[in-house]
Amino acid sequence: MNHPRYTIRDADWDDDRLALTHVRRVVFMQEQGVPAELEWDADDAVSRHFLAEDDAGHPIGTARLLPDGHIGRMAVLEFWRRQGVGTALMRHVLAAARDAGFPMVELAAQTHALRFYERFGFESCGDEFMDAGIPHRHMRLVLSESSAAREA
Repeated sequence: MNHPRYTIRDADWDDDRLALTHVRRVVFMQEQGVPAELEWDADDAVSRHFLAEDDAGHPIGTARLLPDGHIGRMAVLEFWRRQGVGTALMRHVLAAARDAGFPMVELAAQTHALRFYERFGFESCGDEFMDAGIPHRHMRLVLSESSAAREA
């Protein structure tokens, strides 16, 4: 069976805004009912963005890395789920975080996706909480043992 091909790349909020917002609008707002006022925030302008595109250049997935090391707005269009896009996207984000020198990254995972993040070594911390009416848990991943030990 032939699997559709895709690429992951760094994206620029100003240049790639339409592609980035398309994926988030479909996944978060249309599928999950997140209101626009909760989806769009000032962090977009200062975050590092990542975009998954199919061979035709259509956006199929997105994520962002905030300046403080938080990963967010990870989304893959439904057709492309369970085809490795999310895994490739997360690997790209984690490589970028390591290259940027972050000792640790954090995220707020929807509880249905906890196992996905655990496969990368993320560990849950704190209690379940609601965000935009969706249950979440905070998760963190130590990227550099030596840096994390100095901060402890």
